[in-house]
Amino acid sequence: MLDAETNSAGPPEEQTSFAQEAKRSWTLRLRKYILRELPPEHLLPDNEPAYVGSWVYVFGVITIAALAWVIISGVILSFFGPQWWQVSPQGHFVNSTHFWSVQMFFIFMVLHLWGQFFAAGWRDGRAATWMIGVVVFLVSLVTAFTGYLSQQNFASQWIAINAKDGVNSTGAGAFFNVLNFGQMYGLHILLFPVMVTGLVVLHIVWVRRRGVVKPLEPGIAS
Repeated sequence: MLDAETNSAGPPEEQTSFAQEAKRSWTLRLRKYILRELPPEHLLPDNEPAYVGSWVYVFGVITIAALAWVIISGVILSFFGPQWWQVSPQGHFVNSTHFWSVQMFFIFMVLHLWGQFFAAGWRDGRAATWMIGVVVFLVSLVTAFTGYLSQQNFASQWIAINAKDGVNSTGAGAFFNVLNFGQMYGLHILLFPVMVTGLVVLHIVWVRRRGVVKPLEPGIAS
């Protein structure tokens, strides 16, 4: 190992050599940075303040649970394809599970977002945590939109035709063609889910890093 602390024995010149190699080791610097910014007792705490039991944080947990169901049902749907989920009874069930999981995801994410907004959740150095949550919401909107465009039914076609001119008016139609099923389907099952999941994980890590914001003091709004 290149860690100088574990190689303190030996002549001074060897200790100096180990220290110099440790300074050049990016893995060692990265490990020390992670341990400093996110120690294990923060990442996996064994106790939390009483106010963590607030419904606002329960809504956040339900949002994550709904996202898990969205991903599981989405993987099944993408494996069997549009014909299966439009014709097969089993496909109808999984498709409905996916749809209602998305509804639950958005309902409880908005409740969590509103709760944190009115509680000023960006206080005490938690602005990054708050902004990551906002970005999750915005990316999720686009993900849901591409999901509606991927249904391959009359509703999907109606949404695509009505959205075409709106998207083209922004200039995004050159690379975001809502009438292109292959493009919308690929974005929906690959790029956007990875973005949403990665941002949610980052949001959780930042919550663990900074902790949960304390409730507002009585009378602070006045």
